Amino acid sequence: MQNHHLKITFLGTGTSTGVPMIGCDCVVCTSTDLKDKRLRSSVLVESLQEPVTLVIDTTPDFRYQMLRINNRRLNAVLFTHPHKDHIAGLDDVRAYNYFQHTNMPVYANTLTAEALQRDFYYAFTENAYPGVPRIDLHLINHAPFQIQSLQIEPIWVWHLKMPVVGYRIGDFTYITDANKIDEQEKEKIRGSSVLVLNALRQEPHISHFSMQEAIALANELSVPEVYFTHISHQLGLHASVSKQLPQHIHLGYDGLVLYV
Repeated sequence: MQNHHLKITFLGTGTSTGVPMIGCDCVVCTSTDLKDKRLRSSVLVESLQEPVTLVIDTTPDFRYQMLRINNRRLNAVLFTHPHKDHIAGLDDVRAYNYFQHTNMPVYANTLTAEALQRDFYYAFTENAYPGVPRIDLHLINHAPFQIQSLQIEPIWVWHLKMPVVGYRIGDFTYITDANKIDEQEKEKIRGSSVLVLNALRQEPHISHFSMQEAIALANELSVPEVYFTHISHQLGLHASVSKQLPQHIHLGYDGLVLYV
């Protein structure tokens, strides 16, 4: 029996608009298949060796995402980049501040840290108002870092011209909002047993991998199990698209749980 170290829960697998998209009556947005209902992209990472729980990105749906899996503990937040669909839910870490009686460690690159301090200015002011989020902000660069027993390796990718941070934790790698990965960063992904990768739609896009580009990259990196995320309604129905994928590549969906 394989010895697993991590439990991964897909909190959301949709692009910035979510699926269904407001005002759209396409076949995907009107689908009754629950796998076609996608909140904004985020994952929960839990260590199976000790009680350590991390979330990658706090989306506009963060509060509901944590409620619907009945999450009670969060030890840190890792951010990928400063776009609103990845940071907007940060205010709701207040509940963890209250019940855990501690500040929330938050890890971000410089660009994202600046956005957090601007958008959530009230959490970073001296003499902060009672009840605001209590955050300990940690800047990350290319160096690996540790959160309790978990070794975190940043993987820097490109979202057009914006640097985005992916993460490798053990044999699990998470990459979102990318359309290019430099060769030296690809080397950090190789050897993973599970890769989560963004695949926005069928057609090419200026700042996201299309499905065919994501398949080509997954095959190039030779990761044995791959899941796509950050999916738009333009990709197609979950059930139909899943049949088009190679055997080792899958569409992620909200609520999917993996053991790595």
